[in-house]
Amino acid sequence: MSSRREFLTLLGGAAATWPIAARAQQAAVPVVGFLSALGPGELTFIMPAFREGLSSVGFVEGRNVTMEYRWAEGDYQRLPDLAADLVNRKVAVIAVMSGTVAVLAAKAATTTIPIVFAIGGDPVALGLVTSLNHPAGNITGVSFYNSPVGTKRLELARELASGESTIAMLVNPNNPPSVTEGNVVREAAAAVGQPLLIFSASSQRQMDDAFARSSNSEWVR
Repeated sequence: MSSRREFLTLLGGAAATWPIAARAQQAAVPVVGFLSALGPGELTFIMPAFREGLSSVGFVEGRNVTMEYRWAEGDYQRLPDLAADLVNRKVAVIAVMSGTVAVLAAKAATTTIPIVFAIGGDPVALGLVTSLNHPAGNITGVSFYNSPVGTKRLELARELASGESTIAMLVNPNNPPSVTEGNVVREAAAAVGQPLLIFSASSQRQMDDAFARSSNSEWVR
């Protein structure tokens, strides 16, 4: 589970193996649910590839497949209701992008509708799948697991920083992979004696505040 192309292949595979009963419920045109923690304007680089992946297995939106999009617009608290809405819509499969919290919401909403995800965290540690080789259940996908990269990012930041400068890091407390990476970087910084400040931010206002605080002369030496 390592690439966007694999995600698109998995989505196509899920479409090709929809249960006969599910296909009958959808009549001649199946319905694909799409769930995202972000807004449509933030995934403009992904959507063309997503539609290309559907097209590669014979599905064209508006022709022989209907799309039901649900966007949380950065408000994670909306995700459970959005996922439940897709389930009530009786979609044939749910594609989830941009956020582990969105995948967890989809998983909590159904144990029968196939779910295909693309996330940046460890799907096994997060309890999404039982193993990478055998996901089991109704959920599978691809992972761009990058927590180990956090240590390398710290090394690069130390090379760029001068003297005993304090390094600041932003962590989204509502996003499990972000919290995990924050813990990895915290441990790595402690091991080498690197001063580190971790700011929690899950909204634009909180991010602006974190940047303002991180640039305060009290912290930067």
